[in-house]
Amino acid sequence: MALERYAGLGCLVEYMQGNQAQVAWVLEEASGRLRLYTLTRREEKMALSRVLPWMGPRYDGARDRSEILEILAAHQARREAAARAIDPLELWELAQGEVREESAVWFAGLVGETPDVDAVAAMGRALLACKTHFKFHPPKFEVFPAELVERRLAEAALAEEREKVVVAGQAFFKELWQSWLTGDRKKAQSLAAKLDPEAAKRLAALLKRLMADAEDAESATLWAMLRKGLPEHPLQPYILATQWGIVPPHYNYLLDQADYAPGDDWWAPLAAEVEARKAGLAALSREPEPIPFVSVDSPTTRDIDDAFFASAREDGGIRLALALADPALDWEFGGPLDAAVAARATSLYLPEGVSHMLPEALGTGLYSLVAGQVRPSLVMEWDFDAAGEIVGFAMRKSFVRVAENSTYAAVEAALDGPGAPEHLRLGYRLAGQLRQRRLERGAVIIERPEPDIVLTGYPEDVQVRVGLCPSYPRSQLMVSEFMILGNTAAAEYAVSNGAAMLFRTQDARLPPEIRGIHDDPPAIQRAVRELPPTLTEPDPRPHATLAAPAYAPVTSPLRRYADLVNLAQLENLLRTGAPRWSRGELEARLPELSARVEAVGRVQRFRPRYWKLLYLQRTCRERTFEGVVVDLGGGGFVSLALPDLQMYVRATRDTLGDAVYIGQRYALRLGKIDPLTNELRVFGAEEIPARLPEGAEAYFMDAGGAS
Repeated sequence: MALERYAGLGCLVEYMQGNQAQVAWVLEEASGRLRLYTLTRREEKMALSRVLPWMGPRYDGARDRSEILEILAAHQARREAAARAIDPLELWELAQGEVREESAVWFAGLVGETPDVDAVAAMGRALLACKTHFKFHPPKFEVFPAELVERRLAEAALAEEREKVVVAGQAFFKELWQSWLTGDRKKAQSLAAKLDPEAAKRLAALLKRLMADAEDAESATLWAMLRKGLPEHPLQPYILATQWGIVPPHYNYLLDQADYAPGDDWWAPLAAEVEARKAGLAALSREPEPIPFVSVDSPTTRDIDDAFFASAREDGGIRLALALADPALDWEFGGPLDAAVAARATSLYLPEGVSHMLPEALGTGLYSLVAGQVRPSLVMEWDFDAAGEIVGFAMRKSFVRVAENSTYAAVEAALDGPGAPEHLRLGYRLAGQLRQRRLERGAVIIERPEPDIVLTGYPEDVQVRVGLCPSYPRSQLMVSEFMILGNTAAAEYAVSNGAAMLFRTQDARLPPEIRGIHDDPPAIQRAVRELPPTLTEPDPRPHATLAAPAYAPVTSPLRRYADLVNLAQLENLLRTGAPRWSRGELEARLPELSARVEAVGRVQRFRPRYWKLLYLQRTCRERTFEGVVVDLGGGGFVSLALPDLQMYVRATRDTLGDAVYIGQRYALRLGKIDPLTNELRVFGAEEIPARLPEGAEAYFMDAGGAS
């Protein structure tokens, strides 16, 4: 049975259909067009160009359809059997590196000395099926080189694995989605138990990658196949992962997006370096200064990075000493621990828990200004005259022993009493003078209530309570003004010594009408709208809101990496007379540091809002919420502040009524609240009458009764 050169009447040919070689009988050939009879008892018309380059044998004489079928079936069986017996990988081993491409006839000759047409066709079929090692370029087969084969085998294995995952995952994800819609978590667990373990592992990893990065290119193709038939939802991977149970309820996916490990386990691989910091500090420790510093924080604060002491001067002025925690004293910048801390960029203070920038062994232990413990410190000391003007300043590296870790509430209560400690009375007096000086220079001060979000039963059975943090105006004034004073002094010291710092700048001329103190929502909104953004730069420029000629944060080195860097600059200036880093070196670090601060800051901004929205979602049917009009806006919408929650919401003018003005107050009915998608709508509003002066309401009631 020889190969034929032409596909004439009675010749057997093969063609590809459905990725398989099909054998057929030529009934007619005319001008490059064939009419074929196939094993499926059908006639097909096709171009000669579609025929595979092994034709034959040819049968002479007239044959009826049943005879043709018998002949086709016999050749089909022989070719299938012969193809199964061929090992194309063995042939590839023989051919690769020897030939670039060859015909099926040549490859068949490697197996048998005089291959007939069925042997050649079988070889062609075997090579066509081995797409990882051969590529068909009619009339020859290209022999792939070893490196290409290795890559294609890996791709084929990946495609096969992906197919298995898709088959398992499509139905599973649909069922998960339905169980989420109905709130049936038990059904989700029973569905997951039926998954192939390897497929389940792949699906879980995919959802976690997508929670961290919804645009993950590596996952895009697989995710597109898996989510076919599901509706669009911006947080679909998160919902499926939560419903499945691979993450707990109310999981903080924002941490994944910021690549920020919560808690205090992240530094375990760096334990040796943490121990080295402890040993290094122990070697440097010395007798502390005798100043009885006092720290003032919330009662839950453990990373205490500042303390102060105020004493009287003979001329009626005040001497203020400020002690700052000093992790920079023995810090190994550029080391593995430093890189990990720089990537964290800042501590996170969330309702569900605190995640410190530094390992807790350092940030709340070794370097924290815990009362009674000797700690390294950068000490700043000012002399003020009776009017609150600076008449002297000094700064030094030192060790301190804080006398007391007090709280805002305790200091406030002490100031209320008749025998308030002198250092607190003097500190409060000085803080008032400092604020007044800043206001005279054009500072903008915004005072608004701070929501207090308390969680119980987190995460499985979480309950959310939202109230207002207690206000301690005098103790909070002291801390805030002393921190501004310290950061301003750090900037001025660096400038006077020609050193670059990570300055916080806001170089703008503020409108006179927004200067001063603002505590009502419309005034706050107006001021915030006018304030330009602050920048972090290596060059000193003014900070308009604080009314500071230059401002370089150093007062929170346990909580913010930029403060740690600035503290190290000051330390080096004090020790050697030169900064640790040049302007160019600081500028080179800024893009990465700014990106990390923004990423982590996004968690700090949006996670508390999630809990507020969850609280509103659960309570909106029971009560209304006070809203204050802060912007009449445009497009038919009005913006309102929710002062007790420090949130903003928009409502249509139709909802609020005809006469709407800035400062108008409403009792708002809220609904369609979704903490995941950040959705919040106003469904109704009732105007709250303007507040009357004290006693006015009773007067009008009496007048009404008399009439």
